[in-house]
Amino acid sequence: MSDGTRGYAQRVDINADIELVWRALLEPATLAQWYAPAARVDAREGGVYRARHGAELDREAHIDVFLPPRRLRLIYMPLPNLPDAGTVVVEDFLLDRDPNAARVQGVAAVTILRLMGSGIPEGAAWHPTYVALRRGWERALPRLKILLEKPEAPAPSGPPKFNRLTGN
Repeated sequence: MSDGTRGYAQRVDINADIELVWRALLEPATLAQWYAPAARVDAREGGVYRARHGAELDREAHIDVFLPPRRLRLIYMPLPNLPDAGTVVVEDFLLDRDPNAARVQGVAAVTILRLMGSGIPEGAAWHPTYVALRRGWERALPRLKILLEKPEAPAPSGPPKFNRLTGN
């Protein structure tokens, strides 16, 4: 058994509609733009959420809670190169609309995205993984914000405009 666990919490306010942010958490083509170059998502309760971060890390989770567009809770499978500490690593994404911020900032919608990670053992063997997860999300969520907030460039005459969520 583990002596204890630790976690992390992140928050980002995104000037985008909550449904757009929700889709960005689930669509593999969009995930590749801000989170993981290779992702596979079976978007439903009981589904699988897999993200490959280069050759060194392949994370696979069971989708425990799926409440579109408000909550996504992932329970991760054990990582093969780390000792079993008798804990379960969980990441919980919570999305909320912030109508007050939208009025103040003069934008159509503001979504508050909160991420809470928990269950990471305190042992020394887990420390590099804990730091990588915490720092990884510290970098990834601002990339998501930038992706969803960047204005669409005017389409040149001719080919249709690129859709940043579908990749088309």
